[in-house]
Amino acid sequence: MQLLPSISVSQGRTARLRQGDYSSEKVYDVSPIDVAKQFEDHGIHQVHLVDLEGTKVRQPANYDTLQLIKGYTSLEVNFAGGIHTDGDLSKAFEHGAATITAGSVSVKNKDLFAAWIMSYGREKIMLSADVRNEFIHVRGWQESTKINLIDHVGYFYNRGLKYLKSTEITKDGVLEGPAFGFYKDILHEFSGICIYASGGIRNMDDIKALQDMGLYGVIFGRAFYEGKISLKEIEEFVK
Repeated sequence: MQLLPSISVSQGRTARLRQGDYSSEKVYDVSPIDVAKQFEDHGIHQVHLVDLEGTKVRQPANYDTLQLIKGYTSLEVNFAGGIHTDGDLSKAFEHGAATITAGSVSVKNKDLFAAWIMSYGREKIMLSADVRNEFIHVRGWQESTKINLIDHVGYFYNRGLKYLKSTEITKDGVLEGPAFGFYKDILHEFSGICIYASGGIRNMDDIKALQDMGLYGVIFGRAFYEGKISLKEIEEFVK
């Protein structure tokens, strides 16, 4: 299983939201660079960098943080937040992203996102498909749609999609456990897809349970920042 620690950034600071609610923003007293170095020192090779401002304004706003992490570590960075255009995508790669994750653009401009998979290669592009009550939510989960998760993922799966990050939104940031049944259903529908579970991770036992289910990876944040998962546990698991 791939461990992909999440570093969410707002105005250059490490922050987290609860279920995508910007009024719930919590800032942690550690810089994104220091967090990235800690992960690197304990065996992590890749992090998930979320541009919270970019998600809100629909244009990346924290390229500087991406560039700093690349400058001060050897980590690969999966960058997410506000990527809607070819220019946004190009800038993310120019500032050091190894891969990107995007969600809203896959709803607003399906053909463009499908073209990214073809143009940049399926190893570079991850789809974010996050749901509440089985329907896709976009713009940092602030906007609901009537698009069914399976139909949405299936469209891109048939066009070469390899990597999927999916969150059952009600589970995000509350430390109540992942939506195990939710991921089981996705695995059943899409043979061979590489799924990153995200949301609700409480501890390493949850991560091991997801691994036993056959998930490819897990993205976690709050459990680490709240002391539920330690750097030592991360290092032992990676080994």
